[in-house]
Amino acid sequence: MNVLVKSSSGITQVSADSKLLSQRKVFIEGEISSESACEFIKKILILNEEDTDKPIDVLINSPGGEINSGMAIYDVIQASKAPIRMFCIGRAYSMGAVLFSSGNHGRYMLPHSELMLHEPLLGNRVSGNSSSIQSISESLLETKRRMNQILARHTGKSEEEVEKATSYDHYYSPKESREFGLCDEIVDFNKIMEN
Repeated sequence: MNVLVKSSSGITQVSADSKLLSQRKVFIEGEISSESACEFIKKILILNEEDTDKPIDVLINSPGGEINSGMAIYDVIQASKAPIRMFCIGRAYSMGAVLFSSGNHGRYMLPHSELMLHEPLLGNRVSGNSSSIQSISESLLETKRRMNQILARHTGKSEEEVEKATSYDHYYSPKESREFGLCDEIVDFNKIMEN
């Protein structure tokens, strides 16, 4: 999608993504994958290079996705010198909810958005010998422990409380998200429009 931009040299067409990036707005949308993680990281690098004081708004509408790709995004959010504000603009499920809750400079949900937490899932059918299956199981349990530690750190809940909450697909309204410590504030669209 392209938008028209007026400047001193006339009217030009730019992509909506470019226009939003110039306003320091970055999206995590759709399935989280290695490709989407790399695109996100590139944008955060550019915005940090431009200005480390001005906030970056990350707008999330994602069903989740690959844990390793999500952890790459998480590391960048935590290390960004520019403050990153998180906005849930629809749904933030699974890894999307972990990323949303990890915001250190404001975690905002629109009134009809939703979070969902659960245990890490295997992406593919499990096959192989018993040693391979045992190794996969141990790795999955370690990933679950790491995810629970991250959620505990960002929600103020104990790891035991997080483990209980993630033992099944647990859906959170904005109000429930705030009560559990996943969200700071429920806001309307105008908050996203602020610069």
